[in-house]
Amino acid sequence: MTYPDEFLPSLPPQQEALFAAAAADYARYRPGVPDAAVRVLADILRGRSAPVLLDLGTGTGQVPRALLPAVPALTHIEAVDVSRQMLDQARNALAPVLGHCTLTLVHAAADAYEPLAPLPGEEDSGPDLITCCRSYHWMDGPAVLTMADRVAAPDAAVAIMGDGSLWTHDADWTRALREVIQSYLGSERRAGASATYAEPRRSYEEDLAASAWSDVTERRFPVTRTWTPATVVGYLHSTSFAQPDLFQDRHEAFEAEARQLLDAYAKDGVLQEEAVFTVLLARRPGTAS
Repeated sequence: MTYPDEFLPSLPPQQEALFAAAAADYARYRPGVPDAAVRVLADILRGRSAPVLLDLGTGTGQVPRALLPAVPALTHIEAVDVSRQMLDQARNALAPVLGHCTLTLVHAAADAYEPLAPLPGEEDSGPDLITCCRSYHWMDGPAVLTMADRVAAPDAAVAIMGDGSLWTHDADWTRALREVIQSYLGSERRAGASATYAEPRRSYEEDLAASAWSDVTERRFPVTRTWTPATVVGYLHSTSFAQPDLFQDRHEAFEAEARQLLDAYAKDGVLQEEAVFTVLLARRPGTAS
């Protein structure tokens, strides 16, 4: 069953709008969570009688969608995102596969999240696992970790995960593609229509070390992905650095140039990405199982 959405205040308007138009393309073209990383997350919840997941910056619900078959005992999911359109995509992806698991979609900035009223018959012990997948860099990290300490179960874990993007990936074809984007939009990486992307002032590891979640284990999983020129262009539609509206009336010209470049680099119609998916698994000291 899907419970009603709940609105929480303090949504940054620019963030709420950032991915609104891209939600459908995000659902279609963004890579999922690698199986090896899903197994690490599932191990945290295995053996718990009624595990609860809190997924921050859930986007289209990739993390809970991957965990549902891996953790049959999963009892409840709270999926939080600043974009109503992303939450709609998450609902579409999760509702058909929930089984006995309940779902709450929470329209909020991650640091503004507060637990909703407990469902009838459920113990209000807090989430057992809190995840941020490819989303932590958009958040007020220290505030999110403080919130996580306040709401999580005593022996919970936090997982901050990601693998960069085609902007950051270092290959001949991605470097050439980045140069084409920059020739249209300027050298700085865009972050939507009105901003440029700023690197976090501290690393994720530094944020965790300064928080209650300072017992950290890093897991790295090599991932080989294959793209086609068409799926790369679809992926670009879902990004903050190459959304169609950034190009205004030059988008058609950009897309034609990008397709020509990608076709030239593709071998038998395929482009390869060698990525590393990193999981920072954090617990409060003295609670590691």
